[in-house]
Amino acid sequence: MNADALADLFRRVLENPDVSADSDFFVSGGDSLLATRVLSGIARDCGVELGFDDFLSAPTPGALAEKIASRG
Repeated sequence: MNADALADLFRRVLENPDVSADSDFFVSGGDSLLATRVLSGIARDCGVELGFDDFLSAPTPGALAEKIASRG
């Protein structure tokens, strides 16, 4: 899953059309409950299971895309 696809997922979950590849999920209005929806979407669409700690360390679509790629 690339950064653009993750930004789309963030936009849907956050209901915020202004999210970009560099937008921080939590600064953009996200919380831990919404983060679980993003993690669920990543697992469904990519087959990659990330934990909440992974999300906290990479809270932007760009950083998450790199983490997903490293898990390949």
